[in-house]
Amino acid sequence: MSGTDQNPGQNDETIGASSPGQQEGLQRDPSEWVSGDDPMTEAQRSYLDTLAKQAGEELPADMTKAEASQHIDRLRDSDS
Repeated sequence: MSGTDQNPGQNDETIGASSPGQQEGLQRDPSEWVSGDDPMTEAQRSYLDTLAKQAGEELPADMTKAEASQHIDRLRDSDS
């Protein structure tokens, strides 16, 4: 059986966008995240540090995941 064959009754659901931009409007506000109140991740901290330096900004180091995400979005948007 090849990788493209389907078994009868098999679920055909998929995840992810089938074309660029299709997922727009589906993103949740970071303040609604279940883990949004957790401390920011090391990856967020590193990326935010780089963006803040490029923008000449200083930001608090004790942000939540949601706060860090919002600052990342803001700084990326201001770079455009």
